[in-house]
Amino acid sequence: MQSDSKSNFHLVGLRREGEDTIELIWNDGRVDRWTAAKLRKLCPCATCREKQRGEAEKQDQNSFMLLPVLTAAEAAPLRVQSMEPVGGYAYRVRFSDGHGSGLYPFALLRDAFSNHED
Repeated sequence: MQSDSKSNFHLVGLRREGEDTIELIWNDGRVDRWTAAKLRKLCPCATCREKQRGEAEKQDQNSFMLLPVLTAAEAAPLRVQSMEPVGGYAYRVRFSDGHGSGLYPFALLRDAFSNHED
């Protein structure tokens, strides 16, 4: 049984819903549905945090942004390839764009769901 040390909530199940959505089933019966794109945007790894900080600074400076060059994997529809448990507190999520270094603590997955943008 995987539990979050900050709460009494823990995941009791994971399942795919369609091609790009993952359902997280919690012990209190709550089911959260995350799209791959929203999970990827939430990535807590240091690289993604720095990238988000840099993008925010560019927007603050009102500078124009160059269009990024995308790899074939980045241009394809984003999918969750796997979710692997890490200890009893998080999941490592691997995405179809090749990214897989982010650890998603259960508390982040549970708390951020109610705050994520549609």
